Amino acid sequence: MEYRLEVAILPVSEVDRSLAFYTERLGFHLDVGYGPSPDFRVVQLTPPGSACSVQIGVGLTDAEPGSVKGLYLVVPDLQSARAELVGRGVDVGEIRHKAPADTWQGGFEPGVDPERRDYASFAEFPDPDGNAWALQECGFRSS
Repeated sequence: MEYRLEVAILPVSEVDRSLAFYTERLGFHLDVGYGPSPDFRVVQLTPPGSACSVQIGVGLTDAEPGSVKGLYLVVPDLQSARAELVGRGVDVGEIRHKAPADTWQGGFEPGVDPERRDYASFAEFPDPDGNAWALQECGFRSS
């Protein structure tokens, strides 16, 4: 049996503002934009290269806007991804890495992991409502 996570619902306060952030700033693809009534609207967006999408809208969730934390976008080059998003106007925090990585107990140090180990380096950013995202490096290959 396969179980695929395909959609996560994000609570937002202004759908059009969030739609612009996710498409224009983050580069997500608009898959669906459907609003048959003022009480129901669904907008589905997919990050480039992802098999999982996010939905924003009206009538999708009772969760408070900005209450979702711990969403990860996994990228092969964290420094490049961060620079790209900052260049698009996204408020991405500084890069940090797990330390010590081999016996990690929750500590971090500035910068990317010196060995560029998978899942060891992060940079966080919020969406306009405060839903919390993290960029995480996996698959870095030096050229």
